[in-house]
Amino acid sequence: MQKFYNDSMTKKTAEHKTYPIRHYIKVMMLVSFTVLILDLAISIASISIVKQQSTRNLQDTAALYINRINHDFAYINHYMGWTLGNDESLLAMNTYGVNSIEFLKANDNLHKRFTELQKNYGHEYNFFYYLKNENYFLNCAPISVTYTDYRMLKTKIISYINDKEMYEKFYSKWTPILVNNHYYVINIVPYYNRYLIGLISADNLIRPLRQINLGANGYVSLVDENEQPLSSPISNSGKLVTEDGGFSNLLQSRTTINSAFSDTNFSTKMVIKYGIFEKIMIAQLLIMLLFFIVTSTLCIVLLFFKKRVLGPIQSFSENLAFINEAGQPADFKSSEIIELEQANTQFKDLVEQIKTFKIAMYEQELEKQRIQLDYMKLQIKPHFFLNCLTSIYSMAQIEMYKEIENMTLSTSKYFRYIFQNGENFVRLEDEIEHVRTYLEIQKQRYQDAFIYNIEQEDQASCVEIPPLVLQTFIENSIKYAISREHEVEIKLTVRRLRIEEEDMLVIQLTDTGPGFPPQVLEKLNLGEPLDQSKGTQIGIMNTLKRLEYLYLKRATITFSNLESGGASVILFLPELPKKI
Repeated sequence: MQKFYNDSMTKKTAEHKTYPIRHYIKVMMLVSFTVLILDLAISIASISIVKQQSTRNLQDTAALYINRINHDFAYINHYMGWTLGNDESLLAMNTYGVNSIEFLKANDNLHKRFTELQKNYGHEYNFFYYLKNENYFLNCAPISVTYTDYRMLKTKIISYINDKEMYEKFYSKWTPILVNNHYYVINIVPYYNRYLIGLISADNLIRPLRQINLGANGYVSLVDENEQPLSSPISNSGKLVTEDGGFSNLLQSRTTINSAFSDTNFSTKMVIKYGIFEKIMIAQLLIMLLFFIVTSTLCIVLLFFKKRVLGPIQSFSENLAFINEAGQPADFKSSEIIELEQANTQFKDLVEQIKTFKIAMYEQELEKQRIQLDYMKLQIKPHFFLNCLTSIYSMAQIEMYKEIENMTLSTSKYFRYIFQNGENFVRLEDEIEHVRTYLEIQKQRYQDAFIYNIEQEDQASCVEIPPLVLQTFIENSIKYAISREHEVEIKLTVRRLRIEEEDMLVIQLTDTGPGFPPQVLEKLNLGEPLDQSKGTQIGIMNTLKRLEYLYLKRATITFSNLESGGASVILFLPELPKKI
């Protein structure tokens, strides 16, 4: 019997090799130390990668802005040169006396031209002209500089023009100058004895870059070719930054990005100070130190537990193994922790739920991006643009000069609205004005084919709606309702009503065309997707999805055919959500 027991114990020992508790403690300490080192390395690598990625993103952002400024500089320079050589206003001002009626009229025309240029490129730009024969210097657009700076600028600019050596430095080139402790960037364009001058403050030039988060003490500054600042280095916290080179400044990591403008002798300097990353690393080190302390304490507790608890239990267990009713050793099976198994099962379920949720969110984001991409594609319509050009060409052949002016102006307004519109919401009156422009263009193409009527309540003018929503349904009416057989009437009505204790903007669009086909109308009312395989009906489906996302499924649209003939679309748009 004893031999059988010894053989049984030897077999179990061979199958399940046992180790003393000190072995597990050593393994635990080795694993803890390894985890500590790995966490430190991963933290440093993560911070480095995030810094590099953030730096690249900031470089790309700065490059985009500088490219835009270079384009603005080049266009303004070209515009001033063209105006000097071709505009009759400056020629008249240089010919007649400064107090003559002809001079005043020409001055007014010049002021209008540069005021319009200033609207397109920003009120920060200032424009002046100088007539050398008359020794006459004046602004040709509203100015944003103080009167003291203006007088000093006038004196300096005239001295630059009269000094040929100094003048070469500013000839058709944007160059910084110092006026009353403020730096300005100036460009002088000459033509015989008359000059146009463009000017912008250095602080205003880089103001958009100051909106970028560069850290609490990061800043953006305009510097010259000698790295001397031309603008006030203001940090994200709104304080002036001074490079004192102190001990605290050395401890804080920093990254400097220099981006130069083309055909100038100045550039932007972006100083990035990410103090938050160092704080994260210190916090992780403290967490790992705490983990190491807890692990060491646990090892000590385990040693104490082995000596005072496990030892007596083991002795009792060895004695208990020999006692049972048959006198045979008890067969003790390895027990499993039920709570841990339950937690493991619940965690697996939770992981599956998280995976399902992430997949759903990912698919939803992809759908949203696809809709936004379709929306951007709908903004650019090359066929419509080419049709407009063809219409203008046809008008020119039959010398319809007045119609060409109207068509060109309407087309310009149409595409300016589309290309300048990047917001989720626009003013209703701007959207209606855009629809009116579109309809006027179509009336030039379809002579006597349709008439339109727009009715809008005054109290609805201040409401904002998503851009190009109305145009989508107007285009649908133009495409399917207009025919050469009879004149079609398109009517747009805008009202503001209170429906079910909620303020709603109600927009109704009707036409006297053939109406919606029955199968299309049925799908629209049931909320089913339309067939877009042939590249049609994309605009309506895209608009429905946009309204669903922007109004959080609170906007509704009804489609119907009128009893008298024609289609009807009614939009019920609630007040804008607080966060879009």
